[in-house]
Amino acid sequence: MKLPALPRALGSGRAGGTRVTARVTARVTAPAAALLLAGLTATACAPQTSDGKATTDEKTGTLRVWLFQEVSNKPKEQVVAQAVAAFEKQHQGAKVEVEYIPVETRAQRVKAAFNDPKSAPDLIEYGNTDTAGYVKDGGLADISTEFGAWDEAKDTDPTAKQSVTVGGKVYGAPLFVGVRALYYRTDVFGELGLTAPKSQAELVSTAKKIRKARPELYGIAVGGAYTYGAMPFVWAAGGELATANGDAYKAAVNSEAALKGISTYTSLFGDDNCPAAKCAQMGGNATVTAFASGKAAMAIGGDFSHAAVEAGTVKGKYAVVPLPGTTPGSIAPAFAGGNNIGVLKSSSHRSLAVDLLKSLTGKETQGRLFDAMGFLPTFTDVRTAAAQRQPFVKPFIDTLGAGTKFVPASAGWGQIDASLVLPTMFQEVVSGRKDVKAAADDAAKKMDAAFAPAG
Repeated sequence: MKLPALPRALGSGRAGGTRVTARVTARVTAPAAALLLAGLTATACAPQTSDGKATTDEKTGTLRVWLFQEVSNKPKEQVVAQAVAAFEKQHQGAKVEVEYIPVETRAQRVKAAFNDPKSAPDLIEYGNTDTAGYVKDGGLADISTEFGAWDEAKDTDPTAKQSVTVGGKVYGAPLFVGVRALYYRTDVFGELGLTAPKSQAELVSTAKKIRKARPELYGIAVGGAYTYGAMPFVWAAGGELATANGDAYKAAVNSEAALKGISTYTSLFGDDNCPAAKCAQMGGNATVTAFASGKAAMAIGGDFSHAAVEAGTVKGKYAVVPLPGTTPGSIAPAFAGGNNIGVLKSSSHRSLAVDLLKSLTGKETQGRLFDAMGFLPTFTDVRTAAAQRQPFVKPFIDTLGAGTKFVPASAGWGQIDASLVLPTMFQEVVSGRKDVKAAADDAAKKMDAAFAPAG
């Protein structure tokens, strides 16, 4: 089965994903102005506290939901409509309006909602790396008690749960997860008598063997701007992005272990694999495109890259295995990206909103979203069943099972990410401007400056 193009998983660190159009689709179609008016009317009767928290919990009325507009949105709409219908059947007097918003404008829309609670929706879909920032902004409701009492939640993947947790409190429910693994060309490997690498040292040597034998190819396409393709090398070496002390974080990218991982990754830039002049500026999308178009023998790509590779010239000539770790046979920790759904603190329908959240993110809906969109479920049992239906996801599920990593749960992460601190570090090394230690020390200083006010 050929899956449709998958969404840009906001927390996935997937650079250069397919651009989402500005078209807005709603379950109950209405102009934006009418939706705004409806929001004002629905919530005007609910007084707000000074911190934006509603003081009422209405049991009837209209709930408004903002979800992300996907490249191919109709299948998602159909699954969501089923979940909404089930919710409305169980909650007489409650209605749901779903608006699909463009990913690119989410920051402005969400900020406006936080600043004007009367016009805000009751629930929003958000990228999992946005959690800490949204919590600091005071926009998301703490649903720790309800999440803890939810029977299905016990099967949530630990890293997925971590992505909705800040300071030990839960601020939403995971919707789907995305991870990366190693794509490789079976035809090239067969011609050269090679096997899929089982360690990172073997990965490096294999890439360089391929480049030497087939100089028109990158052994493995790597990118200086591909943060989440690089981090598994750091994590596999025992390094971390940062260490936590309570709610505060301190950068750790310049630790001895992290330096080893940075050195391994940056050793892949050069004429003997992926020339720095061409590869230093590449992000994740560019590396996957290089592989899909037949210009690379290997690439680090996500489960969400499957459709793009299938549409490329390498269709039928590739396989996927987990990205190896430092020890032969081990799997490198991958970044667990994905999206979540949260209840806004300003919602005047808190109880209904939490029930709707469970309907939208529950096991039945996640299973349907996988079949319709290819979204990897965050429930371990649902994910296992999904792998039986679609074998291509097995390497990604094996990667999840081996243990994944997440970004620091700090509002400062948003600044670090937006300021391209880590891509700058990698690019300084591969360009020869700085050695690994100097580049990592500079990155750590910038990270600590961002963490300080956030902590």
